[in-house]
Amino acid sequence: EEEEEEETDELNVSSKMKINQHGTEMIKKEVEIKEEEAEIKIKEEETEQEVGKEPNSNLLDASSESPREKHISIQRTLADLEKLADLKEDGIISTVSQNTDPHVAGDKKPCPLCPEDQFKACYGHKLHRHLQNLHWKVSVEFEGYRMCICYLPCHPVKPNVAGDQISLKMGAHYHCIICSATITRRTDMVGHVKRHVNKGETESRYSSAQAPKSAPDILKEADTDIQVLPNYSTPQKTDSYFNPKMKLNRQLIVCALAVLAEERKPLECLDAFGATGIMGLQWAKHLGNSVKVTINDYNENSVTMIHENCHLNKMKVVTSSKGEDDCDETIEGEENFPTIEVTQMDANVIMYLRAFDFIHLDPFGSSVNYLDAAFRNVRNLGIVSVTSTDISSLYAKAQHVAQRHYGCNIVRTEYYKELAARVVVAAVARAAARCNKGIEVLLAVALEHFVLVEVRVLRGPSPADDTVKKIRYLIHCQWCEERVFKREGNMLEENPYRQLPCDCHSSMTGKTAVELGPLWSLAFRLSNDANKVRLGNR
Repeated sequence: EEEEEEETDELNVSSKMKINQHGTEMIKKEVEIKEEEAEIKIKEEETEQEVGKEPNSNLLDASSESPREKHISIQRTLADLEKLADLKEDGIISTVSQNTDPHVAGDKKPCPLCPEDQFKACYGHKLHRHLQNLHWKVSVEFEGYRMCICYLPCHPVKPNVAGDQISLKMGAHYHCIICSATITRRTDMVGHVKRHVNKGETESRYSSAQAPKSAPDILKEADTDIQVLPNYSTPQKTDSYFNPKMKLNRQLIVCALAVLAEERKPLECLDAFGATGIMGLQWAKHLGNSVKVTINDYNENSVTMIHENCHLNKMKVVTSSKGEDDCDETIEGEENFPTIEVTQMDANVIMYLRAFDFIHLDPFGSSVNYLDAAFRNVRNLGIVSVTSTDISSLYAKAQHVAQRHYGCNIVRTEYYKELAARVVVAAVARAAARCNKGIEVLLAVALEHFVLVEVRVLRGPSPADDTVKKIRYLIHCQWCEERVFKREGNMLEENPYRQLPCDCHSSMTGKTAVELGPLWSLAFRLSNDANKVRLGNR
């Protein structure tokens, strides 16, 4: 019995020792887990502090050292955005680290553009996909930068009615690179940036060191050399717009001016929208001292470019701005060329202040806003040349715009280019009649990129009345494309379909014709008035 009692005591002692050892092991594991959790919390607090500091510093990219920089969401490349999250260059962690213990959160990274309550810290490969798909793909591009979508609470707190401070949750928004405004929708952000560009506001308030400007390119057209800035063929991205496809337009205008130069000398000519000055330089080079060329532009950068192009072609320049004349020094070889006057005014202002024999209007888009000023002081038997590039409205792709600008109702027809030319001539005729002047159409050309109209000005109320009588409405059959100008008179007709040469109205049900206009009704003729020329689809 004593031996049995001793054996039981030994068994109890050994079991108690095993229990104590297991308990100590469990305690050690619990202590280790608590220590790991504490380390994780410390790391998370450090990352939160870093992310909190970054919006305040408005980082542009990881390598930028400028004291005043843009918001964190504005980056050049996706790699710069990933550097803010401390990702590797490839943005994806290795498969070895992906297979590690998921409880160890040391490799998890937070998103720098999302608050932690919306997007929790995750591994590098998931964060790379998040930055690429959610932030980078819906970004707005401007001059090499990307304005990524931001989810941070960037707006200040908003007080409620009781006066308590309640944080305003913004949700998704963009930060403007130019004016630092916050805009919620992407389409609104694109329109916001376009308005900045149209106003000429392309420099950021918080811009870092700008990249060095590239050297201008030198182009040659009709023995005239001009230097142009980069993106010269895109009006929204440059101040000195130059379109090589308008070469035929410039040649036709030079021909019309040469015909007028044979009648009287010297001619005072105005290029109201100079841009690079290519038009006025061609006038001076081809016609010499028989013309006095004035090149005008409202943009200061364009005026500087015109000066440089005049010196490039060895022309003498006289600068006139706000009533002050400043004559530049003569360069060697300029004696054989005429003097070119360069002005910086609004086109309407210079045409109201001075009289010219030849005026050329070539704005970007419609020219109806400048017709009244052009006919106000143009001399008798002078020429007004109008180039319209608002093709979408003139070619009936945007009919509501044509109704707004020209007051004409037009539709898409097989002779839509002739229709566009008649719309422009009718607008020119109405503007001339308001100034008690009539017109004689010398040239009307409708091509792919522009509509060119050149008219001779006839002073007096009688030519003005005759010009107005030539503006009439057109009856157009939508089935067979037959058309005829409406008869003159104020009396209403019982059946206007009788004027059409076709019988579609009697054979078809419903209304078959529409009334277009008002349009110029006189036939287009050549300069010698020998042959009638219908523009059609030329």
